[in-house]
Amino acid sequence: MYRYNDFDTAFINERNKQFRAQVERRIDGSLTEDEFKPLRLMNGLYLQLHAYMLRVAIPYGTLNSARMRKLAELAERWDKGYGHFTTRQNIQYNWPKLKDIPDMLDALAEVEMHAIQTSGNTIRNVTADHFAGAAADEIADPRPVAELLRQWSTDHHEFQFMPRKFKIAITGSPNDRAVTYAHDIGLRMVRNDAGQPGFEVIVGGGLGRTPMIGKIISDFVAQEDLLPYLEAIVSVWNQIGRRDNKYKARIKITVHEHGIDDIRARVEKRYAEIRPSFTGVDQDMLQEIEAHFAAPAYRNAPTDEFDAAYKADPVFRAWADTNLVQHKVDGYSIVQISIKAHGQTPGDASAEQMRVMADLAETYGHDDIRISHEQNVILPHVHKSDLPALHAKLKEHGLATANIGLLSDIIACPGMDYCALATARSIPIAQQLAERFDALKIEHEVGELKIKISGCINACGHHHVGHIGILGLDRAGVETYQITLGGDHTETARVGDRTGPGFGYDEIVPAIERIVLAYKDLREAENETFIQAYRRVGMDPFKAALYQTEEAENAA
Repeated sequence: MYRYNDFDTAFINERNKQFRAQVERRIDGSLTEDEFKPLRLMNGLYLQLHAYMLRVAIPYGTLNSARMRKLAELAERWDKGYGHFTTRQNIQYNWPKLKDIPDMLDALAEVEMHAIQTSGNTIRNVTADHFAGAAADEIADPRPVAELLRQWSTDHHEFQFMPRKFKIAITGSPNDRAVTYAHDIGLRMVRNDAGQPGFEVIVGGGLGRTPMIGKIISDFVAQEDLLPYLEAIVSVWNQIGRRDNKYKARIKITVHEHGIDDIRARVEKRYAEIRPSFTGVDQDMLQEIEAHFAAPAYRNAPTDEFDAAYKADPVFRAWADTNLVQHKVDGYSIVQISIKAHGQTPGDASAEQMRVMADLAETYGHDDIRISHEQNVILPHVHKSDLPALHAKLKEHGLATANIGLLSDIIACPGMDYCALATARSIPIAQQLAERFDALKIEHEVGELKIKISGCINACGHHHVGHIGILGLDRAGVETYQITLGGDHTETARVGDRTGPGFGYDEIVPAIERIVLAYKDLREAENETFIQAYRRVGMDPFKAALYQTEEAENAA
């Protein structure tokens, strides 16, 4: 894990001092809210429906126990005892008082964290595969490159006032767990014909009101060329991206309007201009950064305790089958901790739960924690012999729900309960769906099925790339929910297909249930997943099942 150097520490302390003075001026009336807005956004502070909201960066989703405990402290001292983990690998505090924000930022600085560039028209928190450094399918750990990008983009003099926000995601694996095709820039580590690692570079992805799957601008960029190549991309977009209409300002629109070939030519020209100025300093920095990401001291021990528990305890076995992932080292597992117990708010974790997870990471997980874009918590390095004890501790604190990847492992934005932009509620729908499918006891029978919910067209819940996507809208003052099917956030990414007319608040849960039950009837074998079945049979059978009740009523 990266540790701040003297420059980092001085920079954060000076930035916090500066913002403290700005907050004081806002409180005493020297700054109006309009004058304060761009200043607070530079420091991750939003004004939501009921209160200010502070969004804290968790760079590439990586934490340790000290940082997780500090997040718990912030939740307990200055919020209502919990935080909300987001699809951008950040954490949000929804109820802080403005006067307390400077103290919160100073507390974060104690553990080398901040909220800079978690908002505003700049390069946001760089996100990464939450299994990075542990995944069995990984070419290499992408987090050192992610850290290099974080340092490059933070307070970059050219990229602080761009046409709109800009998001970068990176993965080191062929199996994409970082949603790279739905980002402004997506980076997928690949090998060239000589076996050398580099990056496939994707541009122009994004969700929101105009969802688009990114296009490959280069199928291979060597690691030593990556930073100048990315600077060329952002520089070109910063120059030609639209500033006349914020809904058309994202790079996805620029790529769409100009075409990928024109953008590629512009980028290559700009890259040729700036490449000589990159004299290898970035690679020297990368080499220093890589030292912070050395593999933990794995231990070689028997797995008899795991094997015995797996055989004797059906509850442990169900959790192990659902929540564990193969590790690159024999004898270890990647542990996915669900913070989505049935009926709970997706992404929310209490201060107590954060401390429990911090303790478990310190005791059993080489002091390494990850936040996934799916709003769960990962312990990437746990020896199998420790899993029974870890599972027992998780059960004590409501953290052992065996539902990762299943129907109740729902991604949901905060929706109209918190967000000033939302047009419908997301959280209650997610809660009701989880409770309904738990009552039906069909989650494990159905298997992998990704439901994603957004409370407005900004798509923070990634509904466009859900196997089942739900979009909440306001129709003449009434909440209406549109459904899409067949979305995919992986290396085979696609935007889901809209089914037809939307459903009211009281209708959406039964509607989703009809889709799921239709899938059970349609699948050819028990191991055919929902997305596989949808690709085989298409929309029509699902649409017939979805609207059958409405059609029957109309016929009557």
